[in-house]
Parts: sequence; structure tokens; C-alpha cells
Amino acid sequence: MSDYILTCCSTADMPFEYFQQRNIPFVCFHYNMDGQEYLDNLGQTMSFQEFYDRIAAGAMPTTSQVNVGQFIGFFEQYLQEGKDILHISLSTGLSGVYNSACIARETLLVKYPDRKILLVDSRGASSGYGLIVDMAADMRDNDATLEDVYAWVEENKLNVHHWFFSTDLTHYKRGGRISATAAVVGGLLNICPLMNMSYDGKLIPRMKIRGKKHVIAEIVHMMEVHVHNGIDYAGKCFISHSACYDDARKVADLVEEKFPHLNGSVMINSVGTVIGAHTGPGTVALFFCGDKRDS
Repeated sequence: MSDYILTCCSTADMPFEYFQQRNIPFVCFHYNMDGQEYLDNLGQTMSFQEFYDRIAAGAMPTTSQVNVGQFIGFFEQYLQEGKDILHISLSTGLSGVYNSACIARETLLVKYPDRKILLVDSRGASSGYGLIVDMAADMRDNDATLEDVYAWVEENKLNVHHWFFSTDLTHYKRGGRISATAAVVGGLLNICPLMNMSYDGKLIPRMKIRGKKHVIAEIVHMMEVHVHNGIDYAGKCFISHSACYDDARKVADLVEEKFPHLNGSVMINSVGTVIGAHTGPGTVALFFCGDKRDS
């Protein structure tokens, strides 16, 4: 058994049972919906279906990151057990949560000078961030040291690609992320924006594609362009979706058809409540390992 704990934030958007089975504790973001605050605890308090149904009915949730005090309490329980910690955080391009973890670390190391707390800015989000954590867990389970896992993640995190598309622009309009005119025109023309995560962990629009069928083909084409070893890719592939499982399944089927040597079937997860508060329903995201993100 390793002498360190691998941890992450709830925004890695993997199933609650996955984190339990793999012994990966996670610290929860929060969201506020209709005047009530909830933990982003991977569907335990509020199901993902209810969450997205309430957004579709007009709710506009807001989110809050893990603060310094919460990180101190979260980390300290493992330090008291004599464990070192490797914590992988949501991208600094989307949140200041990594900075909160850094302040907590400096505070705790005064009290626990013999312990190690190593922190990684994943430059990722949702199940792409989850894929980084998953690969770190594989190394841990194969007896890699804390320092070796940390070094590998830092070296390879930008090789994890994040591609997203949305078939529903309603929430983007409500949240002020696109204009009402752009939403109307996009709806009339059946425009599905294709986005990806840049090298600095920010979500960047890349293409405006007309029609769901075409955007599904294009997102898998982007995997063909960037993936390691082309159609012989033998790594893992994760997908997350916000209340649009059928669209996610179509992407997964196409990926499994084009890449027959995948490490297992494509894992399909739900976009969690914090990331989903910003995307709304209708988003599908595809994650895989490929060339290094440099733009």
C-alpha cells in the first residue's frame, strides 16, 4: 500500500463509486440553485437529471470553489494519519482553486514539517481532468512513488486532449456567454460550437459546425488528428455529457469503431453540477491522450 494519498476536486466529474473503488478522496466545490447551497458531491445530494431539468426550467445556478479553510480540513485528516498528499486540481484557466490549495499547503507545512503536499494544476476539467487523475491512480497502484507520479503528471498533463461541443445554446445565452442574437441565429442555423481546452487550461471556441451529425463526426476527427498512434491508439478514452446521453453514446460508438485497440470501452460520465452550471444541458466532451497541446 502506498504511503501517500492521491486526491482531487469533485470537478474531475468521475462517478462517485469510481472514487470510492479507487481510493481517491475528493474535495467538493459548491453550487447555489434557487437560493439554496449544495455540495457538488457527484449526484449524491441532487441527481444529475434533476439538476439539468431545473436548469431547463429556468434555474441559473452559481458556483463557488473550495476555499482555503476547506482545503486545510480536507488535507489535515490525511496528514494526521502520517500520509503525504498528491492533490491534482481543476485548471487555473477556469478557477482559482489551485491557489487556495497552495495557501492551505503552506499553512499546513508549518504544522507538519515532515510531511509532503504536492500540488498539480491539471490544466484540465470534467472527465479530462478525471483522465489525468485516473492515470495517476494507475501509476500509484503499480507502486510508483509520490515523486514519480507527480513528475509524470506534470510532464504529461498537456497530452490529455479536451474537445467539447454543445447542441443547446440556451444556457450560454442566459449566462451572458453569447448574445441573444448569436443564440437565435445559431438555433436557426443549427450551429453546434466545437471547443477545446488550450495549453493554459482555458476553454476556447474553435469551429462553428452546422448540424449534430457533422459536429459528432468532427469531434472524432479531432481525435484522429491528435491521438497517439492514430487508429492504433491503445490508451483510454472518456466522454462526459450534460443530460444528452444519446449524443454521447453516438460519439462513443464512432470512437470505438475507429479505434479498435482502446484500453477498454469508452467510459461515459455525466458532466457534474459545477461544470454543468456553466454549460447547461446539451454538451458532450471527448477526452483522450495525444500530442502536446500548444495553443
